[in-house]
Amino acid sequence: MDAEYILNSATFRERWGLLDFLEACRARGVQKAGLWGDDIKKVGVAKASSLLADYEVEAFGYNRAGPLLASDASDRRKLLAMAKNEIDHAVSVGADHILVFPGGLEPDSKDLASARLQTVDAIGILHEHAQKVGMNLALEPLHPMLCGDRTCITTLRHANDICAQFAGKNIGVVIDTYHVWWDETIESEIARSALESRILSFHVNDWLVPTTHLLTDRGMMGDGIIDLHGIWKCVKATGYNGPVEVEIFSERWWSEDPDMVFDMALERCRQIFG
Repeated sequence: MDAEYILNSATFRERWGLLDFLEACRARGVQKAGLWGDDIKKVGVAKASSLLADYEVEAFGYNRAGPLLASDASDRRKLLAMAKNEIDHAVSVGADHILVFPGGLEPDSKDLASARLQTVDAIGILHEHAQKVGMNLALEPLHPMLCGDRTCITTLRHANDICAQFAGKNIGVVIDTYHVWWDETIESEIARSALESRILSFHVNDWLVPTTHLLTDRGMMGDGIIDLHGIWKCVKATGYNGPVEVEIFSERWWSEDPDMVFDMALERCRQIFG
């Protein structure tokens, strides 16, 4: 049986707003979607919830809670308050999980060890709030070349280690192929993620060679060098029964007709993950 294939709205962020995106999902029978807080705020949380109900699309992942890091304690408290508010928004739209975005090093800082400690402390505070409101925190390790400005969580092992500190309740991981394909421990860490049913989502895209931009040159599945089918076999072997979520940050694909991109993404998913 084929997996469920869904799209993340970021794949169309330059061309579609929330309404257009939900219309496209309904037209293709796609019943879940990855959403971004920026799109929700443009229409308001109440309106977004209403639109999701009207178009019969469930919010799956919600991006994002963060950034969280600051050198000043007062600034950290403000960032945490904003992140808690985003968690509440994710609850309001019925999302399954919210992605945690710690942020990178402070300007002029070289203290990566301190950033890692502050990240865990901040996640602990958000985790308490998430448990109270019934939301899952999703830790998504990003490619190491994004460590300086986006997150110090750059391996699935690190994400698993953090989850283990919180006994696996209301916290898990997102496995994004773009960020983890290179890791020699990926198979064992995927298996480890399954021990506490930690895998909250599986994001797909591809790594192009050459890559011209670390953030906005992701490839359509099948156009790059990632063994997508192999990683999916590892994820599926854990018993994961959630959707395969397409999330492509790409200047090239943002410039194309979004309906064509949507249809191509679904077809590539059927070819690779079916």
